[in-house]
Amino acid sequence: MKPFALGWGKAVRLALLVGALLALYVLAVARHDERARIREQPVTLTPGCEEKLARYGLAAGSGYASPYTLARSGQARVKRGYSAEDVRAIQRGCNIIDDLQGQLAADPSRERWNSTRFVRGTHTSCDHCHQGIGDKQTAAGVAQTGSLSLAASWVMADMYDQFTGILLPYELRQMQCYINSSNGYKPNVADDLIRDVTAYSRFLAAALDLRFGNHYAEQGIDEVTAASTLKRGDDYVRGAALYKEKCARCHGPQGLGTVVDGKALYPAVAGPNAFNQQSRNNFSFVSTILPGFLCRNMPLGEEGTLTNQDCRDIGFYVSNMPRPAGDKDGPLAALWHQLMMRVMPTLIHTIETWQRPEVTQESGT
Repeated sequence: MKPFALGWGKAVRLALLVGALLALYVLAVARHDERARIREQPVTLTPGCEEKLARYGLAAGSGYASPYTLARSGQARVKRGYSAEDVRAIQRGCNIIDDLQGQLAADPSRERWNSTRFVRGTHTSCDHCHQGIGDKQTAAGVAQTGSLSLAASWVMADMYDQFTGILLPYELRQMQCYINSSNGYKPNVADDLIRDVTAYSRFLAAALDLRFGNHYAEQGIDEVTAASTLKRGDDYVRGAALYKEKCARCHGPQGLGTVVDGKALYPAVAGPNAFNQQSRNNFSFVSTILPGFLCRNMPLGEEGTLTNQDCRDIGFYVSNMPRPAGDKDGPLAALWHQLMMRVMPTLIHTIETWQRPEVTQESGT
């Protein structure tokens, strides 16, 4: 009887294992079918996306002619149209750029059901860097130089990356945003999140009539190097004074951003909701990108008023604020950065309150 009992026990364990695997498979199929049903449902647009996509005339049809191009040049080429599925993907992509956290959605699990899986911060949004919902323009309707346009980024095609030494397609460049600029996690290259943002970026390029492989002034951020200044060096003290004068009214005195009703009106440039140490926005990692972004895009409504030296000083100061560790930092560095992000804001606020009691009254705390 003993051999029989042992054989029976193995059979039970095998059956339990097969049953567990079968249950996981059924659950995966159910989740896949649920996602497929969601993709077939109408998309509720954010107010910003509703205005932008209407302005660019997005609609399903056999052909597409851009109203923007027609208004600016008097003629518009008819391009391949979009199916209903294409339109929904473009709409979801726009929503993701405008509202990555799904804070404007009535039902975030349905509207943007997979975006927050890849973001650590609670207020991070793609629109903080890719302003104008990925298409920042001047008051005259001209693309803002160095504004990280998603449309211009799409037509760059494969881009040589000096840090990895490889050609990065658009989808992989998006991954870098999630890992470092959003201090998050890398999506799968075939994830709906990546596909929808790519669909939206391609549509923007068509709406603006950008040609594949061409260079446009709104591509990238128009980097500011040390050689483009008077070579006085990058100065922390000057940067602190300039930040207080030019930046603190939006991003806060400690760079933690301005949040109203759970929505980030102005993004954090320090603390847990900011880019991490390994981001190319971090001056200490790449000293030319953040100054370039500042000079071309900040302060809002006053773009182009900062000098190259101002931008490098502010970038140097901002990047010395406490922020999350990068993906290549070890556990001890990550622990240290977590400690600094928790201790420094409270300590600085306490010291400022002691020095200037009126700070507490003005801030309303």
